[in-house]
Amino acid sequence: MPPVPRARPSLSPRTRLLAALAAAVTVAAGLTLRAVTGGWFGKYAGDALYTVLIHTLVVLVWPRITPARAAIGALAFSWAIELAQLTPVPAALSEASVVARLVLGSTFGAADLVAYAAGAVLAAAAHTLLENRSRHRRERASAAP
Repeated sequence: MPPVPRARPSLSPRTRLLAALAAAVTVAAGLTLRAVTGGWFGKYAGDALYTVLIHTLVVLVWPRITPARAAIGALAFSWAIELAQLTPVPAALSEASVVARLVLGSTFGAADLVAYAAGAVLAAAAHTLLENRSRHRRERASAAP
C-alpha cells in the first residue's frame, strides 16, 4: 500500500508576509553586495541571490508550495533566463532598460548556472528550516494543556 501523503498545514497570511520580507531582505543583500564587493565573489553571490529572490517570490505567490518545488521552479526560471542570453534578445532589451538589464542580464556565462544552483539549494535549505521550526511550534502548541 503506498504511503499516504502528509497534508500540508493550512497557512495564514503570515507565510506571505515572511516571503515578502525575505524578498526585501534578499534585494537589500544583493544591492549591498553589489556596492561593497567586486570580482568573482560579488558576481556569483549576486547570481545565487537572484535565484533566492525568485524562490521567495514563488513562495509569495504559492505559499503552500514545498521547499523543493519552489527551489526547482526558481532554478528553472534562472536557468531559462541565462540560456536566453545565448540569443541577442536580452542584450537588446538590456540596452533599452536598466530593469531589463537587472532581470535579464545580457551575456551568457556557464558558471552562472552553478551559482544559480547554489542559490536554489540555499533557498530550499532556509525554507525547509523555517517550515520545520513552524511545524515544531505548532506541535508544541497543540500538545500544551
